[in-house]
Amino acid sequence: MVKLSARERLASALQRIDDAQGEGAHTCLSVYREQALAAAEASDARARAGVTLGPLDGALVSIKDLFDVAGEVTRAGSKVLFEEGKVAERDAPIVQRLRAAGAVIVGKTNMSEFAFTGLGINPHYGTPANPADRARVPGGSSSGAAVAVADGFCEIAIGSDTGGSVRIPASFCGVTGFKPSRQRVPTEGAFPLSYTLDSIGPLAHTVAECAQADAVLAGEAPWTLDAAPLSGLRLGVAQGLPLENLDDTVGRRFPEALDRLERAGARLSYEKLPLFDDMMQVLRVSILVAEVYSIHKERLARRGDDIDEIVRARVSKGADITAADYINAVRARAALIRAMDARLADLDALVLPSTPIVAPRIDEVGNAKDFMARNAMALRNTTIANFFDLTAISLPLPREGGLPTGLMLFARNGHDRRLLRIAAAVEKSLT
Repeated sequence: MVKLSARERLASALQRIDDAQGEGAHTCLSVYREQALAAAEASDARARAGVTLGPLDGALVSIKDLFDVAGEVTRAGSKVLFEEGKVAERDAPIVQRLRAAGAVIVGKTNMSEFAFTGLGINPHYGTPANPADRARVPGGSSSGAAVAVADGFCEIAIGSDTGGSVRIPASFCGVTGFKPSRQRVPTEGAFPLSYTLDSIGPLAHTVAECAQADAVLAGEAPWTLDAAPLSGLRLGVAQGLPLENLDDTVGRRFPEALDRLERAGARLSYEKLPLFDDMMQVLRVSILVAEVYSIHKERLARRGDDIDEIVRARVSKGADITAADYINAVRARAALIRAMDARLADLDALVLPSTPIVAPRIDEVGNAKDFMARNAMALRNTTIANFFDLTAISLPLPREGGLPTGLMLFARNGHDRRLLRIAAAVEKSLT
């Protein structure tokens, strides 16, 4: 099969974005038509000359609305930030790295305001509807990123993940989402949610595409992703909290996935982890809420009425967190990170459902009480990786015509490439 040129693939993507019957208007808040065309033509010229800048040369990429692009206001899904009009002086480092790798940046994708909810609702710019069922939420906060990949607006989308904001939309929309070890990818030039927890990762259709993008984001040399042999892999199935109150779809598909892994030769063990209970105790004082409040305290006072009311209510809770409580939570978390790292030393990966529920219908989250209940469920499992400073990936499970859901793998901090090799093997077993 003849591979289409970057220009041809870009033309197809832009046609989808421009389709008035599609989700382009709600998904892509900025579209870089001229710049993307120039980048695509430059990539095609290199290809004709037998020159390449690497695996992402000519790849169609979108970036979440919270990444700085020189000369533009970084909205982070907020009309308040847009109206404040602070223009970025330079591209974020990850944007610089994508350009240097030859990526064709198609546009900026929609998101939950300030990246602070897990369902993907945005009352200011509209909510990108879930590609599997347009009546459902896409997941957040990287809502537009997942929809852009699933709907063919790009091939790889770059999002941020503070409590699951890459992996939740990946699970809800049926794509792959990777959260790297937090320190590997610079967060400079990304509008912050939590200085402690923010990480940056890709969404794509395959593990291989995520691995290629991750290497560029981390400033690492390209590498060949060889799937690790599943036979003999030590996979721990997380018990307790991650398996509580699964909905019917997740409760059926997760055991089916485990059966596939076991038939492929993986050694499954069922792991009870009291550290989850310790985490819940520490989370009574939210490090994230304390930090996001410090970022938006003055903005709340000036423009609170212009912020999504659910986001505003969540941010405002930071006013009740004392400095002593915050410091104690940070210290307690650090001890639990060390304990979890030691606990996972004898496992290749931990396995759990990405989300305990499928994407809720938009009409099911119309009031604050229902929204917060489903938001908490969407975030419950993914948050574990951020709290314990792990690397994680969500893989789409076979749908059989139903709604998407994901299988999540955790690995120890710094074991990113090992996790990607394991995920590539698991991906094969699921198809």
